[in-house]
Amino acid sequence: MHIGIAGTGKMGGAMARRLLGCKHRVTVWNRTRDKAEPLLALGAQWAATPAELAGMADLVISMVTDERALDDVYSGPQGLLEGAVKGKLLIDMSTVKPATQRQMAAKVNLAGAAYLECPVGGSVGPAQEGKLLGFVGGDSGDLERAREVLGQLCRRVEHVGPHGAGATMKLAINLPLMVYWQTLGEALSLIQPLGLDPARVVEIFSETSGGPNMLKVRGPMIAQALSGAKSTQVTVDVATMRKDMNAMLAQAQLQGRELPLTALALGCFERAAGAGLDQADCTQLPVWWLGSGGKA
Repeated sequence: MHIGIAGTGKMGGAMARRLLGCKHRVTVWNRTRDKAEPLLALGAQWAATPAELAGMADLVISMVTDERALDDVYSGPQGLLEGAVKGKLLIDMSTVKPATQRQMAAKVNLAGAAYLECPVGGSVGPAQEGKLLGFVGGDSGDLERAREVLGQLCRRVEHVGPHGAGATMKLAINLPLMVYWQTLGEALSLIQPLGLDPARVVEIFSETSGGPNMLKVRGPMIAQALSGAKSTQVTVDVATMRKDMNAMLAQAQLQGRELPLTALALGCFERAAGAGLDQADCTQLPVWWLGSGGKA
C-alpha cells in the first residue's frame, strides 16, 4: 500500500520507519524537510505539500503537535483537503481535543474522504516496534479499511466509539501518568536524605505498588537524570504534557466534572516550564522538584 505520513517528528518519523520496514511504499511531508531526510535515506519519497501528499498516497496518516498544526495540515493553503482525497482514508494519530476530532471529521467527510482518529499510547520505541496502543474513533467500516496498517503500528487497536471518542480515551489514559510524574517527585523528596543510588531507588519503586509500568519502561532514563548525567534524548517534553493536561481539564469542564489533582499537577508543571523546562524531557521533572521546584 502507498501510505502518506504528514508530520515526521519523533513519533511520525518512527511510524514511517516502521511502515517502511513492513515493505509499504511511504511518502512523507514535514514542515521542515531536514527532519525527513533520514527517512528519505531509507527509501521514503518526499511530497512538497500536504496536498501533493494526499494526491500521491492511498492512505494518509497525520501525526502533529497540536490543534493549530492539525488545522494547518488539513485546511491550510495546500493542505491535505486541497489534494485529491475523494474516496481516500485519512487517519489522524495526534493527541488533540475531542471536539477538534469531530470538527475535522466533518471537514474531511465534506471533501468526500473518510476519516478516523487513532491517538496512540506509547512513545518512539514502541512506535518503531509496532507496539503502540491505538484508540480509534470513527466508523467501523473505515476501521476495517485501516485494520492492516494500524495492526502493523499497534499491538492493540481498540474501537472506542464515534469521532472524538478516541481523543477522550487517550486523555483519560494519560491523566494518571501525568499526575504520577508529580507524585514521583514528591515521593523521592521524602527519601532524598537517605542518599541512595538513583538506579537502586527506581528499581525498588518499580517492584512495588508505588511503581506503574512507566517505571519499567523509563526507569533507566529516570535514574540517569537523577544521577545528574546529561542526555539529549527527549521522548515526551514538558510542553506536550502541559498541552495534554489543559485538554483534559477543558474536556472535564465540558462534561461538568472537576479534576482537582490534574489541575494541581498542571500548576507544578507550569512552574517547571517557567524555570526553563518546557522543552526538557519528562524525566527532568522529578530532578527539578528535588532541586528548586519542591522547596518549601
